[in-house]
Amino acid sequence: MSDQPAAEARPTDPVAVVRAFLSALERLDIDAALGYAAGDIVYQNVPLPPARGKAAFEKQMRFLARYGSGFEARVHRIAADGPVVLTERTDVLAARPWRAEFWVCGTFEVSGGRIVLWRDYFDWTTVLAASARGGVEALAHVVRSTVGRSARR
Repeated sequence: MSDQPAAEARPTDPVAVVRAFLSALERLDIDAALGYAAGDIVYQNVPLPPARGKAAFEKQMRFLARYGSGFEARVHRIAADGPVVLTERTDVLAARPWRAEFWVCGTFEVSGGRIVLWRDYFDWTTVLAASARGGVEALAHVVRSTVGRSARR
């Protein structure tokens, strides 16, 4: 019997891989998320150009973790057809008091327990509106905090 702890079993079922991947992103655990990415992963927010390869993908995920303070993927529906997993979800991006929530449809392709394709589709007008709303709410938070501090002096 070994004194070593048992290695955590990694899922290989495509739906389980996608769920574990999104969960790692929600924790902003980029290293864990990268563990689910294939070396030749393609990541794209349509219609922006795709990030091709793990290094390009990692750069975008590290940017998310560096400048964001939170991410949530509320999965409403998830379905698989072999290695292809489709999601309907609400994504929540946060950067301190700023938050934006918007609907996303995602396509994932999984091979050998690793994501080889992640492509998200969303309405850019909705994202911009959510971002603006988040900016107004963040500004209101700052104003309330400033007024509250002034009143206590």
